[in-house]
Amino acid sequence: MSHKTELLNEVDDVINPKKELDLNYFFYVVLSVFFVIALLFPKIYIQQQIYFTSRDIAKLKGEYDTLKEENRLIQSSVESIRFKNQILDTLF
Repeated sequence: MSHKTELLNEVDDVINPKKELDLNYFFYVVLSVFFVIALLFPKIYIQQQIYFTSRDIAKLKGEYDTLKEENRLIQSSVESIRFKNQILDTLF
């Protein structure tokens, strides 16, 4: 029985050789991961900066629209006061 088991183990070693990870493989994996991170980090950073800048621009645009509408209301109020003032000046 031992002879058969030994023969099967040898055949198994020939058919499916056991590959052990060596230091070079580990070095290439670490180098590949570092390379991918080095390529993706600037892209992620730039996208994040664009997002925050566009968010600030949208906030400022909202404030600008609000102030523009408020300015229009104040201008119409000034015109009505000016018109009343001119009418009252002509009556007296």
